[in-house]
Amino acid sequence: MFITIEGIEGAGKSTHLSSIADFLQETGKSVLITREPGGTKIGEFLRELLLNPEQTIGLDTELLLMFAARAEHLTSVIRPALQAEKWVVCSRFTDATYAYQGAGRGISESRIAALEEWVQGAFRPDLTLVLDIPVETGLARVRTRGAMDRFEQEEVAFFQRVRNDYLARAKAHPHRYRVLDAQQSMETVATQIKDLIREFL
Repeated sequence: MFITIEGIEGAGKSTHLSSIADFLQETGKSVLITREPGGTKIGEFLRELLLNPEQTIGLDTELLLMFAARAEHLTSVIRPALQAEKWVVCSRFTDATYAYQGAGRGISESRIAALEEWVQGAFRPDLTLVLDIPVETGLARVRTRGAMDRFEQEEVAFFQRVRNDYLARAKAHPHRYRVLDAQQSMETVATQIKDLIREFL
């Protein structure tokens, strides 16, 4: 199975990525954890470029770089792991592109969909967990980490559009998405995630 974790900055994706992997391993599953952009040598190079606050990147360039990293990630990591009967848990996937480059940046959904079809075909996550948190709360958490990357430095309105898009996508496709309140304690959210995965299994 392919599980993805989505949400705005400060929602706790990295923390819960490892806890989900630990839980699945406890149930006897072989698990691979990964992230986007990234997950491969090329992907990590592109991630560093995309997140560098000193870089100025055009909208189309940003979108194409995201899908370039994803194409390599799918070919080199995700598909081979699934074929080897591993469970893959990934921080961000194409939903993030619709939310950030689409709703956030204003790129049309049809253009993103065309690239999604080209790179992925019919391939989609089996389950997408959306960690939802108010923008101000998430950004307050981010500020405690130190220097912020190129995306973290965006304005509040940008992240509000991103958050709204995640919630709209989850409402439109309830069979795949599960929304969790990430304002709760990490322990509470982790327990709810485990319950959701048990239900999914």
